[in-house]
Amino acid sequence: MTLMTNEKQLSTTNLPKLEKVPTHVAIIMDGNGRWAKQRGLPRSEGHRQGTENLRRIIRGAVEFGVQVMTIYAFSTENWSRPRREVMLLMRILEMVIDRELRELHDEGVQIRHIGELDGIEPRLARKVKQACEYTKDNQRLILNVAFNYGGRDEIVHAVQEIVRDGIHADEITEETISNYIYTSDLPDPDLIIRTSGEFRLSNFLIWQGAYSEIYTTPTYWPDFDKAEFHKALTEYGNRRRRFGKTDEQIDNEA
Repeated sequence: MTLMTNEKQLSTTNLPKLEKVPTHVAIIMDGNGRWAKQRGLPRSEGHRQGTENLRRIIRGAVEFGVQVMTIYAFSTENWSRPRREVMLLMRILEMVIDRELRELHDEGVQIRHIGELDGIEPRLARKVKQACEYTKDNQRLILNVAFNYGGRDEIVHAVQEIVRDGIHADEITEETISNYIYTSDLPDPDLIIRTSGEFRLSNFLIWQGAYSEIYTTPTYWPDFDKAEFHKALTEYGNRRRRFGKTDEQIDNEA
């Protein structure tokens, strides 16, 4: 995978300039199975095409100036899927690491894992750790891969760590919890995108997404191309984020 190979790939001639780009975009990549079913193909082909599309969207994120992207790759609830499909998803992650890591590194992408590696096959867990270590100094794009991740589990994990560190109950604030979650050193997502027409977060970034803008599209993930991504970012740029304030307050601050 080459994110920025030539001027032709970088061209945004056919896309209007984005006036406001979110720093952190999170994506629930939904609809691979339905995409395949609609075409009479096995679910495995949907997941394969979804993986190919991720390459395009990472390229788009770099091109559009997004600094942090978090993708929902495998949730704690996904373990309840058929064993064959679970094993397929594990193989896909391993394949992506083996095939794409070097070029992601060369293009300045820093890979981070958020979630738990307990219960993951040891060889795959080792490769995930190695990928994170290998790219840790890159700064062009931080790519959080939420794998074996659940938002509630993340909060439970944070609280457990707070207790272990002996912090008194009266000293615990929102800032305390924010300092113990997986993305503690990163800004909360400005925009959460969900493909395939669903309107729920599905246990994704529950703490971080409290004030995120939500964008949904009926487009299945394999068809969510750079133009669709640009459309989502444009919609974000047209929204006014108030954070509990009035329009008048926002105008005065501006």
